[in-house]
Amino acid sequence: RPTRPDKARRLGYKSKQGYVIVRCGVRRGGRKRQNPRGMVHGKPKHQGINHLKFERNLQSVAEEKTGRKFANLRVLNSYWINQDAAMKYYEVILVDPSHTAIRNDARINWIANPVHKHRECRGLTSAGRKARGLRKRGHRANGIKG
Repeated sequence: RPTRPDKARRLGYKSKQGYVIVRCGVRRGGRKRQNPRGMVHGKPKHQGINHLKFERNLQSVAEEKTGRKFANLRVLNSYWINQDAAMKYYEVILVDPSHTAIRNDARINWIANPVHKHRECRGLTSAGRKARGLRKRGHRANGIKG
C-alpha cells in the first residue's frame, strides 16, 4: 500500500490487482570518480575526484534499482517519501504486464507492449526524462537530444 495515496494516484496508481508499490532507498551525495590511487595522468581540468555529481537524479537511480530487482514488472512512476542524512527513500509504482486485470484495462495496457521493457533503464520514466532535460518545450529546448 502506498505511503502517500494521493500522490500515488496522481502518478497513475490504482488500488487493484496488478499494481505493486515498492520502497527503495538510495545513498545520498555526489559521485566519487573511480580512479586508481586518485591519480589522473592528464591536464588539471580532468583531475577532479571528489566534487563530481552523477548525471542522473537519485529518483531515477531508485527506479532503476527497483526495475532490476523486480525484472518481471514494469516501472510506471515513483515519488519521494522520506530522507535522512545518508539515504533518500522513494516509492516506485510497478505494474505487472502479464496480469489479466492490466491487460484488459484500456488505460494501462500500453505498458504490456514489448517496447516498454525496462523503460527505467532507458530514461523513459518521468524522473528519467527530467534527467535528460526533456521537461522544456519551445525555444528553450533547442539542442536537446531525445
